[in-house]
Amino acid sequence: MNAVIEKHDHTGKYVLEYPGTVLSRSATEVCVECFFDRDIPGQYPDISAGDRVVEWFFTDRWYNMMEFHDVRDGHLKGWYCNITRPTDIREDGGRLVVAWQDLALDVFVYPDGRVLVLDEDELVGLNLPADEIAQVWAAVDHLRALVESRQPPFDGVMSGE
Repeated sequence: MNAVIEKHDHTGKYVLEYPGTVLSRSATEVCVECFFDRDIPGQYPDISAGDRVVEWFFTDRWYNMMEFHDVRDGHLKGWYCNITRPTDIREDGGRLVVAWQDLALDVFVYPDGRVLVLDEDELVGLNLPADEIAQVWAAVDHLRALVESRQPPFDGVMSGE
């Protein structure tokens, strides 16, 4: 099944959308495969046009996960995790719509398992309610626990040397 992934800001305002192919789906999550259409240098990781991205979205979690693979040789670049409100997943006209709201804070997981938290200053600027801030930091803690315990998709993490 084809999907369209819609990114919205923290207020629900539409930011962008891109196509994907549904790889799996359950009552609370969907996994899609996407390919980047342009280069975006200077990100975590550097993104190249054609990079393959496997993305997981959840209706019951405050994050999504994006596993980046290099277009040239397929090697794992890492996982980029957006801290979000739970995702809205619905069918519309024969396609799946995956709509998520970005809460600015991000977590990048290197292939060796190192975890980098990004954009804390942007999170502060959103002035979210205290209960949502608690959910944001609980999501970061949950992602760290998944990495440390090598739970999917982080079961491919290799020990750093």
